[in-house]
Amino acid sequence: MAMADTTVSHKTPEPDPAVVRRILVLLDGSRRSLAALEAAADIARAQQAEVLGIFVEEVNLLRSAGYGFAREVGRSSGVARPMDVDALEVRMQATAEKLRRTLERTLAPWGVAQALRLCRGEVVEQVLGLVQPDDLLVLGGAGWSGISSFKLGSTARGLLRQAPGDVLLWPESRSLPPGRVVVLLNHDQGANHRAVRVGVELARRGQRALTVLVRSEAADDPELLGELAAMLEAGGIAARVRCLPKAGAAAMARAVREEGAAQLVISRQCSLFEQQGAESLLCQLNLPVTITP
Repeated sequence: MAMADTTVSHKTPEPDPAVVRRILVLLDGSRRSLAALEAAADIARAQQAEVLGIFVEEVNLLRSAGYGFAREVGRSSGVARPMDVDALEVRMQATAEKLRRTLERTLAPWGVAQALRLCRGEVVEQVLGLVQPDDLLVLGGAGWSGISSFKLGSTARGLLRQAPGDVLLWPESRSLPPGRVVVLLNHDQGANHRAVRVGVELARRGQRALTVLVRSEAADDPELLGELAAMLEAGGIAARVRCLPKAGAAAMARAVREEGAAQLVISRQCSLFEQQGAESLLCQLNLPVTITP
Protein backbone atom coordinates (compact mmCIF):
# COMPACT_ATOMS: atom_id res chain seq x y z
CA MET A 1 0.00 0.00 0.00
CA ALA A 2 1.45 3.33 -1.06
CA MET A 3 2.00 5.80 1.74
CA ALA A 4 3.31 9.33 2.06
CA ASP A 5 5.13 10.00 5.29
CA THR A 6 5.99 13.29 6.92
CA THR A 7 7.31 13.69 10.46
CA VAL A 8 6.60 16.69 12.64
CA SER A 9 8.65 17.04 15.81
CA HIS A 10 8.57 19.94 18.25
CA LYS A 11 9.59 20.41 21.84
CA THR A 12 6.65 19.63 24.08
CA PRO A 13 5.55 22.68 26.11
CA GLU A 14 4.35 22.58 29.67
CA PRO A 15 1.09 20.60 29.85
CA ASP A 16 -2.11 22.59 29.77
CA PRO A 17 -4.30 22.53 32.90
CA ALA A 18 -6.27 19.30 33.04
CA VAL A 19 -9.70 19.41 31.45
CA VAL A 20 -12.19 18.93 34.27
CA ARG A 21 -15.01 16.63 33.20
CA ARG A 22 -16.78 13.57 34.45
CA ILE A 23 -15.68 10.06 33.62
CA LEU A 24 -18.71 7.78 33.33
CA VAL A 25 -18.10 4.02 33.37
CA LEU A 26 -20.76 1.39 32.75
CA LEU A 27 -20.38 -1.44 35.26
CA ASP A 28 -21.94 -4.88 35.49
CA GLY A 29 -19.54 -6.65 37.85
CA SER A 30 -17.75 -8.54 35.06
CA ARG A 31 -13.97 -8.75 34.86
CA ARG A 32 -13.87 -6.61 31.73
CA SER A 33 -16.05 -3.87 33.19
CA LEU A 34 -13.75 -3.74 36.23
CA ALA A 35 -10.78 -3.39 33.88
CA ALA A 36 -12.61 -0.43 32.34
CA LEU A 37 -13.01 1.03 35.83
CA GLU A 38 -9.23 0.83 36.33
CA ALA A 39 -8.77 2.70 33.05
CA ALA A 40 -11.32 5.32 34.10
CA ALA A 41 -9.51 5.69 37.43
CA ASP A 42 -6.18 6.37 35.69
CA ILE A 43 -7.76 9.09 33.54
CA ALA A 44 -9.59 10.61 36.51
CA ARG A 45 -6.39 10.78 38.58
CA ALA A 46 -4.60 12.55 35.72
CA GLN A 47 -7.40 15.06 35.21
CA GLN A 48 -8.82 15.24 38.75
CA ALA A 49 -12.20 14.43 37.28
CA GLU A 50 -15.18 12.90 39.04
CA VAL A 51 -15.98 9.27 38.27
CA LEU A 52 -19.59 8.16 38.03
CA GLY A 53 -20.16 4.42 37.93
CA ILE A 54 -23.43 3.35 36.30
CA PHE A 55 -25.15 0.09 37.15
CA VAL A 56 -28.37 -0.59 35.27
CA GLU A 57 -30.85 -3.16 36.49
CA GLU A 58 -32.19 -4.36 33.16
CA VAL A 59 -35.96 -4.24 33.17
CA ASN A 60 -36.21 -6.83 30.39
CA LEU A 61 -34.32 -9.35 32.49
CA LEU A 62 -36.65 -8.77 35.43
CA ARG A 63 -39.67 -9.10 33.18
CA SER A 64 -38.34 -12.36 31.76
CA ALA A 65 -37.92 -13.76 35.27
CA GLY A 66 -41.66 -13.38 35.77
CA TYR A 67 -42.45 -16.02 33.16
CA GLY A 68 -42.72 -19.56 34.46
CA PHE A 69 -40.85 -21.01 31.49
CA ALA A 70 -37.84 -18.67 31.88
CA ARG A 71 -34.54 -20.38 32.70
CA GLU A 72 -31.04 -19.19 33.56
CA VAL A 73 -27.84 -21.18 33.08
CA GLY A 74 -25.22 -21.20 35.84
CA ARG A 75 -21.97 -19.56 34.73
CA SER A 76 -19.77 -22.26 36.26
CA SER A 77 -22.12 -25.25 36.53
CA GLY A 78 -23.86 -24.93 33.17
CA VAL A 79 -27.05 -26.14 34.85
CA ALA A 80 -30.37 -24.61 33.72
CA ARG A 81 -32.69 -23.56 36.51
CA PRO A 82 -35.91 -21.53 36.81
CA MET A 83 -35.46 -17.76 37.08
CA ASP A 84 -36.71 -16.34 40.36
CA VAL A 85 -37.61 -12.64 40.48
CA ASP A 86 -36.89 -12.26 44.19
CA ALA A 87 -33.53 -14.04 43.91
CA LEU A 88 -32.65 -11.88 40.91
CA GLU A 89 -33.47 -8.70 42.84
CA VAL A 90 -31.25 -9.85 45.72
CA ARG A 91 -28.35 -10.59 43.34
CA MET A 92 -28.67 -7.18 41.70
CA GLN A 93 -28.63 -5.45 45.09
CA ALA A 94 -25.56 -7.43 46.14
CA THR A 95 -23.80 -6.56 42.87
CA ALA A 96 -24.60 -2.87 43.33
CA GLU A 97 -23.20 -2.85 46.86
CA LYS A 98 -20.05 -4.65 45.72
CA LEU A 99 -19.57 -2.12 42.92
CA ARG A 100 -20.02 0.78 45.33
CA ARG A 101 -17.26 -0.60 47.57
CA THR A 102 -15.02 -1.24 44.57
CA LEU A 103 -15.43 2.34 43.37
CA GLU A 104 -14.53 3.72 46.76
CA ARG A 105 -11.57 1.39 47.20
CA THR A 106 -10.21 2.22 43.73
CA LEU A 107 -10.60 6.00 43.82
CA ALA A 108 -10.89 7.32 47.37
CA PRO A 109 -7.17 6.83 48.22
CA TRP A 110 -6.34 9.18 45.32
CA GLY A 111 -8.77 11.85 46.44
CA VAL A 112 -10.94 11.36 43.34
CA ALA A 113 -14.65 12.07 43.79
CA GLN A 114 -16.73 9.05 42.91
CA ALA A 115 -20.30 7.80 43.10
CA LEU A 116 -22.42 4.93 41.86
CA ARG A 117 -25.71 5.64 40.08
CA LEU A 118 -28.30 2.86 40.16
CA CYS A 119 -30.79 2.83 37.30
CA ARG A 120 -33.56 0.52 36.15
CA GLY A 121 -34.69 0.26 32.55
CA GLU A 122 -33.12 -0.11 29.13
CA VAL A 123 -29.33 0.28 29.40
CA VAL A 124 -28.78 2.57 26.41
CA GLU A 125 -31.68 4.84 27.34
CA GLN A 126 -30.57 5.11 30.97
CA VAL A 127 -26.92 5.88 30.13
CA LEU A 128 -27.82 8.45 27.47
CA GLY A 129 -29.99 10.17 30.06
CA LEU A 130 -26.91 10.70 32.25
CA VAL A 131 -24.03 11.42 29.87
CA GLN A 132 -23.23 15.00 28.79
CA PRO A 133 -21.20 16.26 25.79
CA ASP A 134 -18.13 17.01 27.95
CA ASP A 135 -18.19 13.60 29.65
CA LEU A 136 -16.05 10.63 28.72
CA LEU A 137 -18.01 7.37 28.66
CA VAL A 138 -15.92 4.24 29.28
CA LEU A 139 -17.25 0.84 28.18
CA GLY A 140 -15.59 -2.43 29.07
CA GLY A 141 -17.32 -5.77 29.52
CA ALA A 142 -20.76 -4.18 29.95
CA GLY A 143 -22.49 -4.31 26.59
CA TRP A 144 -19.79 -6.24 24.74
CA SER A 145 -20.35 -9.62 23.18
CA GLY A 146 -18.09 -12.54 24.09
CA ILE A 147 -14.45 -11.86 23.25
CA SER A 148 -14.31 -14.87 20.95
CA SER A 149 -17.06 -13.42 18.73
CA PHE A 150 -15.12 -10.24 17.94
CA LYS A 151 -18.16 -8.00 17.82
CA LEU A 152 -19.82 -5.28 19.78
CA GLY A 153 -23.02 -6.04 21.62
CA SER A 154 -26.14 -3.99 20.95
CA THR A 155 -25.59 -1.89 24.10
CA ALA A 156 -22.04 -0.87 23.17
CA ARG A 157 -23.07 -0.24 19.57
CA GLY A 158 -26.00 1.94 20.60
CA LEU A 159 -23.92 4.04 22.99
CA LEU A 160 -21.03 4.35 20.54
CA ARG A 161 -23.37 5.73 17.87
CA GLN A 162 -25.52 7.99 20.08
CA ALA A 163 -23.39 9.31 22.96
CA PRO A 164 -22.93 13.11 22.75
CA GLY A 165 -19.27 12.99 23.82
CA ASP A 166 -16.23 10.74 23.56
CA VAL A 167 -16.62 7.00 24.15
CA LEU A 168 -13.68 4.82 25.21
CA LEU A 169 -13.97 1.13 24.35
CA TRP A 170 -11.63 -0.67 26.73
CA PRO A 171 -10.45 -4.27 26.15
CA GLU A 172 -9.97 -6.82 28.89
CA SER A 173 -6.36 -5.87 29.65
CA ARG A 174 -5.90 -3.56 32.63
CA SER A 175 -2.66 -2.04 31.32
CA LEU A 176 -1.57 -0.43 28.07
CA PRO A 177 1.11 -2.13 25.96
CA PRO A 178 4.04 -0.07 24.67
CA GLY A 179 3.35 1.65 21.39
CA ARG A 180 2.01 4.73 19.66
CA VAL A 181 -1.27 6.60 19.77
CA VAL A 182 -2.82 6.31 16.30
CA VAL A 183 -5.51 8.69 15.04
CA LEU A 184 -7.52 7.58 12.00
CA LEU A 185 -9.05 10.41 9.95
CA ASN A 186 -11.08 11.01 6.82
CA HIS A 187 -9.67 13.41 4.23
CA ASP A 188 -12.86 15.47 4.02
CA GLN A 189 -14.25 15.09 7.51
CA GLY A 190 -15.14 18.11 9.62
CA ALA A 191 -14.76 16.11 12.86
CA ASN A 192 -11.02 15.67 12.31
CA HIS A 193 -10.05 18.47 14.69
CA ARG A 194 -11.64 16.87 17.76
CA ALA A 195 -10.10 13.48 16.99
CA VAL A 196 -6.65 15.07 16.59
CA ARG A 197 -7.02 16.99 19.87
CA VAL A 198 -7.94 13.78 21.68
CA GLY A 199 -4.96 11.99 20.13
CA VAL A 200 -2.60 14.77 21.17
CA GLU A 201 -3.99 14.68 24.72
CA LEU A 202 -3.50 10.91 24.96
CA ALA A 203 0.02 11.06 23.54
CA ARG A 204 1.03 13.86 25.91
CA ARG A 205 -0.50 12.21 28.96
CA GLY A 206 1.08 8.84 28.23
CA GLN A 207 4.36 10.31 26.89
CA ARG A 208 3.85 8.37 23.67
CA ALA A 209 4.58 9.00 20.01
CA LEU A 210 1.65 9.91 17.78
CA THR A 211 0.71 8.78 14.26
CA VAL A 212 -2.07 10.31 12.20
CA LEU A 213 -3.40 8.09 9.40
CA VAL A 214 -5.52 9.87 6.82
CA ARG A 215 -7.84 8.07 4.42
CA SER A 216 -7.34 10.13 1.26
CA GLU A 217 -8.10 9.80 -2.45
CA ALA A 218 -4.41 10.22 -3.17
CA ALA A 219 -1.32 8.62 -1.65
CA ASP A 220 0.15 12.11 -1.21
CA ASP A 221 -1.75 15.29 -0.37
CA PRO A 222 0.63 18.19 0.49
CA GLU A 223 -2.17 20.61 1.40
CA LEU A 224 -3.72 18.18 3.84
CA LEU A 225 -0.37 17.23 5.35
CA GLY A 226 0.47 20.90 5.85
CA GLU A 227 -2.85 21.56 7.60
CA LEU A 228 -2.37 18.62 9.93
CA ALA A 229 1.24 19.64 10.61
CA ALA A 230 -0.01 23.05 11.77
CA MET A 231 -2.58 21.44 14.08
CA LEU A 232 0.05 19.17 15.59
CA GLU A 233 2.54 22.01 15.97
CA ALA A 234 -0.10 23.90 17.96
CA GLY A 235 -0.43 20.83 20.17
CA GLY A 236 3.33 20.71 20.68
CA ILE A 237 3.65 16.99 20.07
CA ALA A 238 6.01 14.84 18.00
CA ALA A 239 3.96 13.14 15.31
CA ARG A 240 4.06 11.19 12.07
CA VAL A 241 1.40 11.89 9.43
CA ARG A 242 0.68 9.32 6.74
CA CYS A 243 -1.77 9.45 3.86
CA LEU A 244 -3.29 6.18 2.69
CA PRO A 245 -5.56 5.69 -0.30
CA LYS A 246 -9.14 5.09 0.82
CA ALA A 247 -9.22 1.40 1.59
CA GLY A 248 -11.35 -1.16 3.32
CA ALA A 249 -11.56 -1.93 7.02
CA ALA A 250 -9.07 -4.81 6.83
CA ALA A 251 -6.42 -2.62 5.13
CA MET A 252 -6.88 0.14 7.68
CA ALA A 253 -6.59 -2.32 10.56
CA ARG A 254 -3.37 -3.62 9.02
CA ALA A 255 -1.99 -0.07 8.81
CA VAL A 256 -2.85 0.50 12.49
CA ARG A 257 -0.94 -2.66 13.43
CA GLU A 258 2.03 -1.64 11.26
CA GLU A 259 2.28 1.58 13.27
CA GLY A 260 2.65 -0.39 16.50
CA ALA A 261 -0.50 1.15 17.94
CA ALA A 262 -1.22 0.95 21.65
CA GLN A 263 -4.33 3.15 21.39
CA LEU A 264 -6.61 4.19 18.54
CA VAL A 265 -8.69 7.36 18.11
CA ILE A 266 -11.38 7.54 15.43
CA SER A 267 -14.43 9.73 14.82
CA ARG A 268 -17.77 7.99 14.51
CA GLN A 269 -18.32 10.20 11.45
CA CYS A 270 -15.50 8.32 9.72
CA SER A 271 -16.75 6.61 6.58
CA LEU A 272 -14.97 3.47 7.72
CA PHE A 273 -17.98 2.78 9.98
CA GLU A 274 -20.17 2.56 6.88
CA GLN A 275 -18.34 -0.59 5.82
CA GLN A 276 -19.54 -3.99 6.90
CA GLY A 277 -17.27 -5.57 9.51
CA ALA A 278 -15.63 -2.32 10.67
CA GLU A 279 -16.82 -2.68 14.27
CA SER A 280 -15.67 -6.30 14.41
CA LEU A 281 -12.20 -5.21 13.29
CA LEU A 282 -12.06 -2.66 16.11
CA CYS A 283 -12.61 -5.55 18.52
CA GLN A 284 -10.05 -7.75 16.82
CA LEU A 285 -7.39 -5.06 17.24
CA ASN A 286 -7.86 -5.58 20.99
CA LEU A 287 -6.77 -2.00 21.71
CA PRO A 288 -8.35 0.83 23.67
CA VAL A 289 -10.37 2.76 21.07
CA THR A 290 -11.65 6.29 21.66
CA ILE A 291 -14.61 7.20 19.46
CA THR A 292 -15.16 10.96 19.09
CA PRO A 293 -18.41 12.59 17.89
